[in-house]
Amino acid sequence: MEHLLNVKPLAAAMAASCLGLTLNSAAHAAGFLEDSKATLTLRNFYFNQDNRDSAAPKSASKAEEWGQGFMLNYQSGFTEGTVGFGVDALGMLGLKLDSGKGTHGTDANSVFPANSSGSGVDNFSTLGLTAKVRVSKTELRYGTLMPTLPVVTYNDSRMLPQTFEGGMITSREIEGLTLNAGRLEHSKARNSSNMDSLRILGGTERSNEFYFAGGDYTLTKDLTVSYYYANLEDYYKQHFLGLVHNWQVGPGMLKSDLRYFHSTDDGANGHNSGYYSNGYYGSGVTKGKVDNDLYSGQLLYSVAGHTFGGGYQVLNGDSNFPFLNQGDGATPYLITFSQNQNFTRAGERTWLVRYSYDFSQIGMPGLTAGVVYLKGDHIEAAGSNPSEWERDFTLGYTVPTGALKGLGVQWRNAVWRNDVANTRDQDENRLMLSYSIPLL
Repeated sequence: MEHLLNVKPLAAAMAASCLGLTLNSAAHAAGFLEDSKATLTLRNFYFNQDNRDSAAPKSASKAEEWGQGFMLNYQSGFTEGTVGFGVDALGMLGLKLDSGKGTHGTDANSVFPANSSGSGVDNFSTLGLTAKVRVSKTELRYGTLMPTLPVVTYNDSRMLPQTFEGGMITSREIEGLTLNAGRLEHSKARNSSNMDSLRILGGTERSNEFYFAGGDYTLTKDLTVSYYYANLEDYYKQHFLGLVHNWQVGPGMLKSDLRYFHSTDDGANGHNSGYYSNGYYGSGVTKGKVDNDLYSGQLLYSVAGHTFGGGYQVLNGDSNFPFLNQGDGATPYLITFSQNQNFTRAGERTWLVRYSYDFSQIGMPGLTAGVVYLKGDHIEAAGSNPSEWERDFTLGYTVPTGALKGLGVQWRNAVWRNDVANTRDQDENRLMLSYSIPLL
């Protein structure tokens, strides 16, 4: 496991260069220090997942872990001048409070990496550095990245978040238009200290080349359209179109969210089984090349603290929906992304309803609650078409004022049931206590 202070030489050199510039050229680097921010985030995380109808050993049928995470996030400003330079650093440490061999779970659901005996390690840590350059309203970043784009989004559903390694440029030179482009080379899982190469679920071979480009354009203050293109070398090519519109209806706001993904095979994915995607290709064949079109739409109405609505998602094609997924936790940009499942199987049709409430409307600021129910059917598989459903409930409270302002506690509960062959039902609970301390 990589130690917290075991920094890659190149990243360390870039950081030292930026720091040296600050110390030796204070007049030109004033913004580097003056605009710097540092935050220490504490996250206490308990996780319990029960595979209820499994005859498998305890290690496969139950996962239960508890730990304390620390995230130190430093973001410098930029040096003064036409071209500004800066550096960011993200240090993360996870300490085990409880994780026995029988309840460590699998890589896909565990909070900690496993040691040689199959139990969670006592601690794990990483340090990620990011060099950055700014010209006008365009910024280039290289190093540790946490993107939130339709074609790639980091996962933050455990004690510590997932990160990526690569380069990314963001430009806002034109008012209302944000352009993004870049290349990702590796990913660090949410329960790991190590960077790993990229793939999709089903594939066993690795790729170190994920390219993406696109943008979001605000046509009016209420209407935003998006287009993105992505390519995971030797796995898939993907186009995304999105539209988000907010409309004042009576006393509340109606939000419509439309999304479309078109995904096809790339390179070795079309002929090499090591790069195949999961899916259903007829006659009992469950792996093959990427072939997927995904359509979805969601309507949400918010009024007086209430938000309620629903959506529908359709997958066409032989493969499951492809996205960066090493099998250890990932986030697709879908209306069906839920606590337990993503509802991304070949042929699946999913409808959902959701409701949430902000209790500040009745004099209880900081308290929120929400529930969502999803039902997916028409899954393409051998025999009769199986189905699945999930119900998620979330209750959270953040202290709004006083000495503990910002202290948050959240409970998330999920129930998932299915009749997919060789797949277990699951009940899951997550309890998280978090607090952020500004240092600069």
